[in-house]
Amino acid sequence: MDSRKVPQNIGIVALDFYFPQQYVNQTELEKYDKAQAGKYTIGLGQTNMAFVGDREDIYSICLTVLKNLLEKFNINPADVGRLEVGTETILDKAKSVKTVLMDLFKECGNTNIDGVDTINACYGGTNALFNAVQWIESSYWDGRYAIVIAGDIAIYAEGPARPTGGVGACALLIGPNAPIVMDLGIRGTHMENVYDFYKPNLDSEYPIVDGKLSADCYLRAVDRCYAAYAEKFEKKLGRKMSIEAVDYVIFHAPYNKLVQKSIARLSYNDMLRDPESSKFAPISKFKDLGLGEKSYSNADLEKALGEFSKPAYNAKVAPTTHLPKNLGNSYCGALYAGLISLIAEVEDGLIGKRVLMFSYGSGLAASMFSFVVTSSVKNIANKVDLKGRLARRIKVAPEQYIQTLQVREKMHHNLKDYTPTEPLNLPPGTYYLTKIDAKTRRSYARTPSATQARL
Repeated sequence: MDSRKVPQNIGIVALDFYFPQQYVNQTELEKYDKAQAGKYTIGLGQTNMAFVGDREDIYSICLTVLKNLLEKFNINPADVGRLEVGTETILDKAKSVKTVLMDLFKECGNTNIDGVDTINACYGGTNALFNAVQWIESSYWDGRYAIVIAGDIAIYAEGPARPTGGVGACALLIGPNAPIVMDLGIRGTHMENVYDFYKPNLDSEYPIVDGKLSADCYLRAVDRCYAAYAEKFEKKLGRKMSIEAVDYVIFHAPYNKLVQKSIARLSYNDMLRDPESSKFAPISKFKDLGLGEKSYSNADLEKALGEFSKPAYNAKVAPTTHLPKNLGNSYCGALYAGLISLIAEVEDGLIGKRVLMFSYGSGLAASMFSFVVTSSVKNIANKVDLKGRLARRIKVAPEQYIQTLQVREKMHHNLKDYTPTEPLNLPPGTYYLTKIDAKTRRSYARTPSATQARL
């Protein structure tokens, strides 16, 4: 029988988020693209979009966020026993991003670190999180921290999907006695085989996307995961599940309009679970539609749900949307951009609150799970400095954004003997690509950290 001490309050001990210095404004991009006014800002619900040129890649942004986490929270690299990366931005079909990150553990001599990359569109980061938590719960845990890196560079070909791009990476320090504690044993998952978004062409960064199908798949996954989560919630906690049972809801955010539709969908599910309740009177006439395919395309239902769910959106979802709306989609990092936003917005007002999370990755894989904040997160908010860092970003013209994408296309087709051409305009403590050699091996350097810059 296992006599070890079972770890308690497993969850997020600390976290940080990296995003690039430059961004393009969605209103200006609408004008440049000659799109209808409001198409990107109201139709998609987005404000700004981050992007990178040829100085940054998935290796560099993951190096940056991991190093920043270790430095900001004074973590000894020797105290890390698991490191796992969730990403769909692939530079090599065999070599994992995690192997590159091992450079940050070289100095302390720590090579005994479990984990590699986990991949399924935007779901990889969540799967890595589950692996990390379950490792700490298991007999394999040796008392050290796990770190999860979740992030991507989201770029689309010219067309309607391009404004839904973005860049970002999150680093999550996972361990016991955490302030953000995972609800162990309460999770709903839905998976199926669908071609809504996929990347079969490794010669291009651009995916193949069926936007309508992807949105329907996303909402169907919300329905299925919510039903499975509710069953586990009610069985374990002994009380009824509804959106009133949680304080905040964070959704994977390809664009904010889909987030708005998702909280509306939870309200619809609650109504179907209790159709005779008077509080659902404004939407109860739609109960016979059920959760079938017709309910995803019914314009009257969508409008009614949008109005009905506005209070829930404003109270429970809006505080989670600041970074995703100003950053764009960071794929595996997008859900955790919502968590960083919530921490920055509410800080210690989160103590005692339950946060529902919905993670979706095309193809498809989705899960719904939750955290309870049990102690102060003010230290995290202060060290992340989200609002200050967003304010220090540099807005560039749409023309420069398009030119940068063209540079990335050229780089992607010249994977050897390549030297980046863009100016070195990066924030302190940022890793960047210096060259790709004749064997396609990549080399990196780091801009001085904020501490070094002051010396």
